[in-house]
Amino acid sequence: MVSESSLLECSNGRYTASETRGSDELLSQSGVTVMAPAAPHHADNNNQDSAAKKVKLEQNVGKPSRVIHIRNIPNETTEAEIIQLGLPFGRVSNVLVLKGKNQAFLEMGEELAAVAMVAYFGGCVAQLRGRAVYVQFSNHKELKTDQTHSNASASAQAALQAAQAISNSAGAALVAGAGAALQPANGGTEIQGGPNTVLRVIIEHMLYPIVLDVLYSIFQRYGKVLKIVTFTKNNSFQALIQYPDTGSAQMAKTALDGQNIYNGCCTLRIDYSKMTCLNVKYNNDKSRDYTNPSLPSGDGDTHQLLTTGGVLAPPFLGLGSGLASPYGVGVGGVGLPAFGALTLTPASPALRALAAPPMPLATVLLVSNLNEEMVTPDALFTLFGVYGDVQRVKILYNKKDSALIQMAEPHQAHLAMTHMDKLRVFGKAMRVMLSKHQTVQLPKEGQPDAGLTRDYSQSPLHRFKKPGSKNYQNIYPPSATLHLSNIPATVSEDDIKEAFTKRGFTIKAFKFFPKDRKMALVQLPSIDDAVAALIKMHNYQLSESNHLRVSFSKSSI
Repeated sequence: MVSESSLLECSNGRYTASETRGSDELLSQSGVTVMAPAAPHHADNNNQDSAAKKVKLEQNVGKPSRVIHIRNIPNETTEAEIIQLGLPFGRVSNVLVLKGKNQAFLEMGEELAAVAMVAYFGGCVAQLRGRAVYVQFSNHKELKTDQTHSNASASAQAALQAAQAISNSAGAALVAGAGAALQPANGGTEIQGGPNTVLRVIIEHMLYPIVLDVLYSIFQRYGKVLKIVTFTKNNSFQALIQYPDTGSAQMAKTALDGQNIYNGCCTLRIDYSKMTCLNVKYNNDKSRDYTNPSLPSGDGDTHQLLTTGGVLAPPFLGLGSGLASPYGVGVGGVGLPAFGALTLTPASPALRALAAPPMPLATVLLVSNLNEEMVTPDALFTLFGVYGDVQRVKILYNKKDSALIQMAEPHQAHLAMTHMDKLRVFGKAMRVMLSKHQTVQLPKEGQPDAGLTRDYSQSPLHRFKKPGSKNYQNIYPPSATLHLSNIPATVSEDDIKEAFTKRGFTIKAFKFFPKDRKMALVQLPSIDDAVAALIKMHNYQLSESNHLRVSFSKSSI
């Protein structure tokens, strides 16, 4: 699947369309009127009209078409992001984004691909920029855009051309890769190795386990993968991947370095290895020689990577992913023609993982055993915001030591739960678990709430709102050392220490970063103190235009 960051570079504008083609909303003669969901401040307007629109919408769901209608997209959504939703299912032939309507249309090259896409997103939630979007068939069989608006359509054309080029190269690499796997281990020049043919891959922020077959499925898009060896070094999962030539290795390194295998995590860091050829003795879950399928399996445990401690169950069918897409898994009886996917045998560890129950799509957390005298919605927003973008917080009216917290994405909810369950906050060990609720409801007009429910969906303090945010690479468990950033040059060490001291915190140690004085580390006596300091000091105003940014650090002073 094409990564979000790579496609975003291709598209800054949007298509415009003739009002007589391409839009289910704009064609009054079609008898179908579909409007984007109203913004929150319009939510109570004309409920009868909304119900009527819903009925009309449901009448239009069941007719297969190459054109797919996507509703409730964020205002900033680009054509590239819409294309990304469709790429795992097949070739995308056209796209239209109606930003003013919060809607988009995607035309697939084949109707079967569109059917697979609608079936897949009928079983899980599609998301763009943290917002749930709704995928259905359009009542149009073809999407015709108005090419007279050349400036408006240029970015969409660029995104389509980029997607097509990547799709073509992926298909060619798939055929080539399959051929490489069948080559005998003899004197062919393609297995001789050489300088810059072996890549060293380090996977950072590995929230989910990565199996060898997933790496193969990603890297074979750029050339014949001859051998892979995986291992753990310095507490990080790494792999060595050998290509037959420097061109393929360079193409893979250029395309994949810095990309996420899954949305917001499992980041690939790639450089050239000093090795010129890999010596693989066993074909198992840790190593594979695709030029010699007759190698013994050795003592490899095929389940090891799937049960690695400290990581969550694979999200394969649950989350909007970066590089790892559905890989040909059937949904609702429909086989997905996954982008660049391999046909895996039932014995494959990757297929067993893909067939396992997906990670729950829960974005709402139930938090209990809170200090009700100290905790506020803003405090929970700040603390949980370290691990994801908090959308809403509700402290329960009749049980004020408990709260519901809605995160932007499922993996953020799991990340917060992993790091903060049993964390001491304001003197009590907080419990965090997934909630059965799908959303946190805002109080109805006239309903008593006492300020216990807050909507943060438009907050400027979200740390991860930018796709591929670097903040994902700096997520660490709670610690006694805090990382401070956004410090202006006019603020001294004494100024920062004084700010902490005035709020009742004792500073054990402080250190500016040697090469970047905008950042510093501050050490407190305990994790409990650091948690309280983060809650109170994050977004603290240091100057007229600078607010302090605080997070947990992996370092100590």
